Amino acid sequence: MNSKTLKIYYLSLSLVLINSVIYAQQGTVEINQQPEVITLIELKKEINIEDENSERYKIQIYSGSRQQAESMENKFDVAFNSWASKLEYETPNYKIWVGSFRTRLEAERALIKIKKKFLNAFIFKP
Repeated sequence: MNSKTLKIYYLSLSLVLINSVIYAQQGTVEINQQPEVITLIELKKEINIEDENSERYKIQIYSGSRQQAESMENKFDVAFNSWASKLEYETPNYKIWVGSFRTRLEAERALIKIKKKFLNAFIFKP
């Protein structure tokens, strides 16, 4: 075989191999499951969301009268848009709770920033 024939042979072989690799990766996946499984998955998702929210840390920035609580919440919302604030009522006080932090460390980092404007802020787990 001469060099030209070898080049054509190797080029043809390369094209065949590349073509087989490209087309070998196509396929179809079919999932057969009972409708009850979908219902159970959705229920599990709801339970996980409830568990996550109950296990998270929050920061309280105020506790007292409703009027003052609303004012503090507005001040917070203007100063910080990174964390959501929520007005909660626990007899006899209205409270402003901020954020939903997965770890204590994450809450502490936020608390450092928040304490610059809200000196009485503290971390808790509801």
